Amino acid sequence: MGVKVISPQTQDPELRELLQTVHQLARAAHLPVMPEVGVYESPEVNAFATGPSKSRSLVAVSSGLLHRMKREEVKGVLGHEVAHIANGDMVTMTLIQGVVNAFVMFLARVIAFAITMAGRKDDEQSQGPPFAYYAVQMVLEIGFMILGSMVVAWFSRYREFRADQGGARLAGRESMIRALESLQKTFE
Repeated sequence: MGVKVISPQTQDPELRELLQTVHQLARAAHLPVMPEVGVYESPEVNAFATGPSKSRSLVAVSSGLLHRMKREEVKGVLGHEVAHIANGDMVTMTLIQGVVNAFVMFLARVIAFAITMAGRKDDEQSQGPPFAYYAVQMVLEIGFMILGSMVVAWFSRYREFRADQGGARLAGRESMIRALESLQKTFE
C-alpha cells in the first residue's frame, strides 16, 4: 500500500500530532509497546491497523482521511484502530479464518468419502478414489466455504462493533460519533 512509517523524530507538525494522538490512545489502551504510525497516499478516506501482536503493530491512515476529516473525527478513527490492536483482532480474525478453512476441507473430504463409498461395489474397493469423490468434494467445499464465510463475516462485524466501542472509550464518545457521521457522509 506504500505506507510510509512516520519517524518519531519528525518535525512536521501534522505528522507529529498524528503520532502523539496514536501514542496517547495506545497508552490509554494499555498497549505494551507503542504502535508504529504510517501514512499512505490515497484519496479514499481509510485507516487500518495491522501486525502480528499488540507489541508489533502499525496504524496507517490515508492522506484522504487526513485531508477530509477534522481533528476530532481523526481521533475517533484512530481510537477505533487502536482498539483493534488492543483487542488482538488481526490475529483473531486470521485464526478464525484458518479454523474455518480447516473444517471446510476436513468435512468436505469425510462426507465425500462416505457418499462415494456408500455407492461403491465391493470389487471397486481396490481402485483409487473415483472421479465422483473429487466432484462431490469440490461441491461440498464450495457449499461449506459459503457457510464458513458467513460465520467469518458475522464475527468480523462483531469485532468492528467492539472496536467502535473501544474507540469511543479511548478517544471519547463525541469523537467516535463525529468520526462515524463523517464516514457515513463520505459513503453516501
